[in-house]
Amino acid sequence: MLEITFDAVSVIRTYDRYARFYDLVFGAVLNHGRKTLARVLNASAGERILEIGVGSGLMLPLYPRNVQVLGIDLSAKMLQRARATIARHRLEHVHLQLVDAEITRLPPAAFDHVVLPYVYSVTPHPLLLMRQAFRLCKPGGSVWILNHFSQSAAWGFLERPLRIFAQSIGFRTDFPYKTYVADQNWEIIAEYKVNLFSLSRLVHVRNGERGDRK
Repeated sequence: MLEITFDAVSVIRTYDRYARFYDLVFGAVLNHGRKTLARVLNASAGERILEIGVGSGLMLPLYPRNVQVLGIDLSAKMLQRARATIARHRLEHVHLQLVDAEITRLPPAAFDHVVLPYVYSVTPHPLLLMRQAFRLCKPGGSVWILNHFSQSAAWGFLERPLRIFAQSIGFRTDFPYKTYVADQNWEIIAEYKVNLFSLSRLVHVRNGERGDRK
């Protein structure tokens, strides 16, 4: 199998390039997943939400306004777009930081919900990112993964040839659900098939009481 490697520099370069037209390409086509996430999140007043890979801020207007939201991203140009989204929708409960989520020093157990919308297959080291997500989530809190996963053999026929372009397009097309979800030692609460042809899944994972999921 051809091993596709990412690094932070290539991710930044790709998404800085995407920034001007990201919403046009990835907005409406992936919005069903975002709306489903917003509907089932059920955050209580005063809770804290961390969004990893906030991008241009497409999720931000969908969160309740009685919570505190921190959105982080590697791409400064995407964060510029997110700031415009915050200003346009007057989202005073939302804050942004330029942060590499794989190595962030944000304090542990600081968030009730950690949300990863369409970022799991983008990050250079997916399982390292997930370890950070569980570290940042409070024990007993929720981690929400919204992402494309490799589908049936028929879809694999289409996905595998695109693998060699992964760095250029900014995400892994060949991203097996078994490897990155089913085989992990996670307490899965619920799953939802979302987006056109159910090409994406929303996975709700409960963080361990000790907050030490591997």
